[in-house]
Amino acid sequence: MVTSKDGVKLAVQESGNPNGPPVIFIHGLLGSRLNWEAQVQSPELRQYRIITYDLRGHGLSDKPSGAEPYRDGRHWADDLDAVIQGSHATKPVVVGWSLGGVVISNYLATYGDHNINGAVYVDGVVELAPGQIVDHPEVYRDMNSPDLKTHLDGERTFIGLCFNHRPDVGTFDRLLANGALASWDMQREIPTMTVFAAEGLSKAHVPLLFIYGGRDALVDTPTTLARATALNPRIMSKVYPDAGHASFIEEPDRFNHDLAEFLTSASGK
Repeated sequence: MVTSKDGVKLAVQESGNPNGPPVIFIHGLLGSRLNWEAQVQSPELRQYRIITYDLRGHGLSDKPSGAEPYRDGRHWADDLDAVIQGSHATKPVVVGWSLGGVVISNYLATYGDHNINGAVYVDGVVELAPGQIVDHPEVYRDMNSPDLKTHLDGERTFIGLCFNHRPDVGTFDRLLANGALASWDMQREIPTMTVFAAEGLSKAHVPLLFIYGGRDALVDTPTTLARATALNPRIMSKVYPDAGHASFIEEPDRFNHDLAEFLTSASGK
């Protein structure tokens, strides 16, 4: 466990080569570090020091009550910094899925890029803005319902929307279990979370790779990539035409290969 600036404790796990170049994986809304199992088990990524953690309000990390611990995007940036510092990771590459993209942007805005070697946005949220986020008002309404059945059904629908090709039953059930662990307060506050993408992305000079699915039902890929490129013309992007919002789960071999190439380039090894 590591402790963030406001006292929130974050569950961290390591695998791979303890002496390899570090890479930190940041999961998305309703997830946990278990989302990255296909990367943790990848022979192509085994040479790297793989660090995963549960976001605040998720998994085995603390789930503080109230709005403030989640609404202020700087807390999420502080969490990533706490993981980098607490794990003594020297110049890691950070990889963020969905909400994890917001975490990276807020980190870049708050801390700059001098402590990282690069960043990968995986179907990442750039801004919580109309046009970039696909409209599903009934799903988010149900996820925030005080009725347990409605709430869980909303989570199931949301997680289903992550995929153009749904994974095997065991993987999908584990994703549902992750969602059931997530803080209700956190889920209520995410739509109003402060996002500093304009500041964070625009001042980044490290390599940036955006990997998105062409069939994403939650983030509008063309609009999001256009906005990201407007903020930082140096970004590189790859679109997997048949993948949904979870390209790293739907096409793990392709994703792991593309990630390994980027890590080799960014880390200089």
